[in-house]
Amino acid sequence: MKKVAVLIPCYNEEKTIEKVVTDFKSELKNAEIYVYDNNSTDNSVVLAKKAGAIVRFEPRQGKGNVIRSMFRDIEADAYLMVDADDTYSVKDAKKMLDLILNENGPSYDMVVGDRLSTSYYKENKRKFHNFGNKLVQKLIQKLFRVKINDIMTGYRAFSRDFVKGFPIISKGFEIETEMTIHAVDKNFKIIEIPIEYRDRPAGSESKLSTYKDGAKVLMTIGTLFKEYRPAIFFNFLAALFSIAGIILMLPAFTEYFETNFVTKVPSLIFGGFLLIIGILNMITGIILEVVVKKHRQDYEIYLNEIHKNAEKH
Repeated sequence: MKKVAVLIPCYNEEKTIEKVVTDFKSELKNAEIYVYDNNSTDNSVVLAKKAGAIVRFEPRQGKGNVIRSMFRDIEADAYLMVDADDTYSVKDAKKMLDLILNENGPSYDMVVGDRLSTSYYKENKRKFHNFGNKLVQKLIQKLFRVKINDIMTGYRAFSRDFVKGFPIISKGFEIETEMTIHAVDKNFKIIEIPIEYRDRPAGSESKLSTYKDGAKVLMTIGTLFKEYRPAIFFNFLAALFSIAGIILMLPAFTEYFETNFVTKVPSLIFGGFLLIIGILNMITGIILEVVVKKHRQDYEIYLNEIHKNAEKH
């Protein structure tokens, strides 16, 4: 029998954690339910244990840190990640896991639970979150050519290959953005399915800061764009610096052709300096694109090793 692990990051969710654990234990009777507590100051730990979860602790604050420990510590054939706030329906769990473990048809490395095409915008009461989700969605779809609709959903299923081969960098709520881009860039098999979403129950408060965490997500997108698509990133910078340099140098050249003298020397020097920076950015992009391609090749070999080790065990 295939081993399934349900991963529940938890920080001050005493209003909902017991119900979430109970629901998933009832729906997935053979799964192991893991709750990783992230420095909760309420009764989350007590209630999670009472409901029958395996409770572990992550002292480094942030959802990314929790997911890093979960992926590193837990051994399973399939993983289901779900938030502890009771906003996702347990009814979608089996369908998501079947798409990972399917032995009679196509199986996937990541199943993304899409809230946005169903009830999210109706249920979510924080309107700026709706705007933020749409902004992140459009940015990533354009920059990374991603066809996934719900980039930041916290309800996902994973294969063992993805979990053990995912080098997590993010520390906080930007983790979902990072794993989505990583999966697309490394050509993992991804499928997105519509899921049921409901708003938090009364008395339960979101830990996501609209502005602070939103800014982190946008910064993460910029950093990942530079790292995953360096040619486009640095060629864009090269074009900006080169155009600015040419604009500054043009009056000096015009003056020289008309009078054989150049009085705008500072503009000529500064423009030439910007042009050189533009050329250096273009060269940087070319070099890093080769490095990224080599990294993708090495990563494929690494995944093959992970797969072989899994088959041995």
